[in-house]
Amino acid sequence: MNSSHGCVLSVNVGRARAVPYTDHPSDVTGIDKRPVDRPVRVTPAGPPGVGGSGVSGDAVCDLRFHGGDDRAVYAFAREDLDDWQRELNRVLSNGSFGENLTVVGMDLRHALVGERWRVGPDVVLEVTGGRIPCRTFADWLDEKGWVRRFARAASPGAMLRVIEAGDISAGDRIAVVHRPDHVVTVSRLFRAVTTDRAMLADVLVAAPWMEREQLEIAQRYAAKYSARTDG
Repeated sequence: MNSSHGCVLSVNVGRARAVPYTDHPSDVTGIDKRPVDRPVRVTPAGPPGVGGSGVSGDAVCDLRFHGGDDRAVYAFAREDLDDWQRELNRVLSNGSFGENLTVVGMDLRHALVGERWRVGPDVVLEVTGGRIPCRTFADWLDEKGWVRRFARAASPGAMLRVIEAGDISAGDRIAVVHRPDHVVTVSRLFRAVTTDRAMLADVLVAAPWMEREQLEIAQRYAAKYSARTDG
């Protein structure tokens, strides 16, 4: 289903806690996110490498790879959690994938990079790409071959920047209010940077909206390919 409307099922925040498996030098992570039963303030997170989460009370610990304005909020669909729940034969509660917003009624694979959502009465968010799986995510779930399995599914949820700040609560309606004039979806960009690098040159039409890591991967590939053809 590719719907232009959805709903926030839960808003999830995580506290920093020490674990043995993160790459962060201080050995802490905020990936264990839990639903809260109150409105949560959402604001721009700040520059990459300096700003953490855009969700009030939420810990983002490794600022090298997480947080900042272009990764201020992370959304994942309940429908995708349900699919993984069946495949993994385990209960996956809202927030299990480290997402800030567990949403329902939206196929995030087909969200366009750069499309904007109005969430509730005040907040506007902009899609910047999908989540690239890392060691912390894999070890948090403790599933064999998780990075490869997650990449193969090409349903990575949506990273978001905050365009208009405000409060978000469980039950808030989500409406897609703008879609840019290109065809680069979250799933297409994710496949390009993980499993099908031949697609990278084509996704650069979405460069103005892309989150920094995936943009850098695409730009490096395009520069390398251009150098080969020019030579």
